[in-house]
Amino acid sequence: MTLRIIGSSSAGNAYLLDGENESLLIECGVPFGKVEKAVNFEFSKVKGVIVSHEHGDHAKGIGKCQERRIPVYASKGTLDAIGATGDCHVMEHHKMMRIGGFGVIPFKVVHDANEPFGFLINHAEMGTMVFATDTAYLPSKFAGLNHMMIECNYSTSILDENMKRGAILPMVRDRIVKSHMSLDTCLETLAANDLSQVRNIILIHLSDGNSNAAMFREIVERNTGIITTIAEPGVNVELNINPSF
Repeated sequence: MTLRIIGSSSAGNAYLLDGENESLLIECGVPFGKVEKAVNFEFSKVKGVIVSHEHGDHAKGIGKCQERRIPVYASKGTLDAIGATGDCHVMEHHKMMRIGGFGVIPFKVVHDANEPFGFLINHAEMGTMVFATDTAYLPSKFAGLNHMMIECNYSTSILDENMKRGAILPMVRDRIVKSHMSLDTCLETLAANDLSQVRNIILIHLSDGNSNAAMFREIVERNTGIITTIAEPGVNVELNINPSF
């Protein structure tokens, strides 16, 4: 299984879990041409798209996915907020859904959205991965993980310095803190979970102005001893481990 990073920022988010015979799209918040190229226009191979919440940088491509007959999976709150119709499937907290060979368990996260979810994803070609973006912290703990895709949006010191010099308003700073995961919280989250079988940590949704990608990667890798990748467009990560639920 190959993880293909299509986009991972406030400008647009989309990721593809690309297996030998099937794939799963996570988020669809980038210009759809980028998704088309990532899937090599093989839309029949894409078994579905799972969407974490309704904000445009994660969900604006839902209509295009439906036009290409890619089934959409999200919470009722997310689908209602978007006003989605057509081939949509309602996901429920902690209730597993089968999407082709992918098993997906949604779980609640902390964000300023209607009913945002993170996802625990399993496939025979990659094992088990947690995906958590746009959340102030991770309410759930996990064991038996092989890969982690986790938000590491900002550094508190960089954020506060940007506010002091007037680059961002205090209200924007407060919104970021209440709805996105900091480097410190990311480290705490990693420490709280069982990393004994984790082979890859992928840091996603870094802020353009309030993060430092090289520093974040070095700190997380040093603290965990696990290969850490910054999610940037065009980056591919091989997810090579095979246990299943």
